[in-house]
Amino acid sequence: MPRSVNSVASRTRRKKILKLAKGYWGRRKNVWTVAKNAVEKGLQYAYRDRKNKKREFRSLWIQRINAGVRQHGLSYSQFIGKANAAGVELNRKVLADLAMHHPEAFKAVVEKVK
Repeated sequence: MPRSVNSVASRTRRKKILKLAKGYWGRRKNVWTVAKNAVEKGLQYAYRDRKNKKREFRSLWIQRINAGVRQHGLSYSQFIGKANAAGVELNRKVLADLAMHHPEAFKAVVEKVK
Protein backbone atom coordinates (compact mmCIF):
# COMPACT_ATOMS: atom_id res chain seq x y z
CA MET A 1 0.00 0.00 0.00
CA PRO A 2 1.43 3.41 -0.94
CA ARG A 3 2.29 5.93 1.71
CA SER A 4 -0.36 8.57 2.26
CA VAL A 5 0.89 12.15 2.56
CA ASN A 6 -1.30 14.79 4.12
CA SER A 7 -0.77 17.40 1.42
CA VAL A 8 -3.56 19.62 2.74
CA ALA A 9 -1.79 20.12 6.07
CA SER A 10 1.60 20.56 4.36
CA ARG A 11 0.23 23.22 2.03
CA THR A 12 -1.47 25.03 4.93
CA ARG A 13 1.74 25.04 6.95
CA ARG A 14 3.74 26.43 4.03
CA LYS A 15 1.14 29.08 3.22
CA LYS A 16 1.19 30.21 6.85
CA ILE A 17 4.96 30.77 6.71
CA LEU A 18 4.81 32.43 3.27
CA LYS A 19 2.09 34.76 4.55
CA LEU A 20 4.41 35.82 7.40
CA ALA A 21 7.15 36.44 4.81
CA LYS A 22 4.99 38.90 2.88
CA GLY A 23 6.92 42.10 2.15
CA TYR A 24 10.34 40.48 2.34
CA TRP A 25 12.81 41.18 -0.48
CA GLY A 26 13.79 38.77 -3.23
CA ARG A 27 13.44 35.02 -2.77
CA ARG A 28 12.76 35.43 0.93
CA LYS A 29 9.11 36.16 0.15
CA ASN A 30 8.22 33.27 -2.16
CA VAL A 31 10.72 30.39 -1.93
CA TRP A 32 9.75 28.00 0.84
CA THR A 33 13.17 27.11 2.27
CA VAL A 34 14.49 30.67 2.15
CA ALA A 35 11.26 32.14 3.53
CA LYS A 36 11.13 29.60 6.37
CA ASN A 37 14.62 30.57 7.54
CA ALA A 38 13.91 34.29 7.20
CA VAL A 39 10.63 34.06 9.13
CA GLU A 40 12.19 31.97 11.92
CA LYS A 41 15.00 34.50 12.31
CA GLY A 42 12.51 37.36 12.26
CA LEU A 43 10.48 35.76 15.04
CA GLN A 44 13.66 35.33 17.10
CA TYR A 45 14.43 39.04 16.68
CA ALA A 46 10.84 39.94 17.61
CA TYR A 47 11.03 37.89 20.82
CA ARG A 48 14.38 39.39 21.78
CA ASP A 49 13.36 42.95 21.00
CA ARG A 50 10.15 42.79 23.01
CA LYS A 51 12.47 42.49 26.00
CA ASN A 52 14.89 45.16 24.75
CA LYS A 53 12.04 47.62 24.18
CA LYS A 54 11.29 47.67 27.92
CA ARG A 55 14.98 48.29 28.64
CA GLU A 56 15.21 51.14 26.13
CA PHE A 57 12.09 52.90 27.38
CA ARG A 58 13.24 52.77 31.00
CA SER A 59 16.58 54.26 29.90
CA LEU A 60 14.75 57.03 28.01
CA TRP A 61 12.57 57.85 31.04
CA ILE A 62 15.66 58.07 33.26
CA GLN A 63 17.34 60.48 30.81
CA ARG A 64 14.25 62.71 30.72
CA ILE A 65 13.90 62.77 34.49
CA ASN A 66 17.61 63.54 34.85
CA ALA A 67 17.33 66.46 32.42
CA GLY A 68 14.28 67.74 34.31
CA VAL A 69 15.75 67.57 37.81
CA ARG A 70 19.08 69.09 36.81
CA GLN A 71 17.21 72.33 36.06
CA HIS A 72 16.24 72.34 39.75
CA GLY A 73 19.74 71.63 41.06
CA LEU A 74 19.54 67.88 41.66
CA SER A 75 20.91 64.81 39.94
CA TYR A 76 18.75 61.83 38.98
CA SER A 77 20.14 59.58 41.73
CA GLN A 78 19.65 62.25 44.41
CA PHE A 79 16.10 62.87 43.21
CA ILE A 80 15.11 59.19 43.19
CA GLY A 81 16.64 58.64 46.64
CA LYS A 82 14.79 61.62 48.10
CA ALA A 83 11.57 60.72 46.29
CA ASN A 84 11.60 57.25 47.84
CA ALA A 85 12.31 58.73 51.26
CA ALA A 86 9.50 61.27 50.83
CA GLY A 87 7.07 58.53 49.79
CA VAL A 88 6.44 59.73 46.24
CA GLU A 89 4.71 56.79 44.53
CA LEU A 90 5.06 57.98 40.91
CA ASN A 91 6.87 55.64 38.54
CA ARG A 92 9.56 56.70 36.08
CA LYS A 93 7.18 56.71 33.12
CA VAL A 94 4.87 59.24 34.78
CA LEU A 95 7.75 61.34 36.10
CA ALA A 96 9.30 61.50 32.62
CA ASP A 97 5.98 62.54 31.11
CA LEU A 98 5.60 65.29 33.71
CA ALA A 99 9.16 66.49 33.08
CA MET A 100 8.57 66.65 29.31
CA HIS A 101 4.99 67.92 28.97
CA HIS A 102 4.05 69.48 32.33
CA PRO A 103 7.12 71.25 33.74
CA GLU A 104 5.13 73.18 36.36
CA ALA A 105 3.69 69.96 37.81
CA PHE A 106 7.14 68.38 37.72
CA LYS A 107 8.53 71.39 39.56
CA ALA A 108 5.94 70.87 42.29
CA VAL A 109 7.02 67.23 42.64
CA VAL A 110 10.68 68.28 42.87
CA GLU A 111 9.86 70.90 45.54
CA LYS A 112 7.95 68.30 47.55
CA VAL A 113 10.93 65.95 47.34
CA LYS A 114 13.41 68.65 48.41
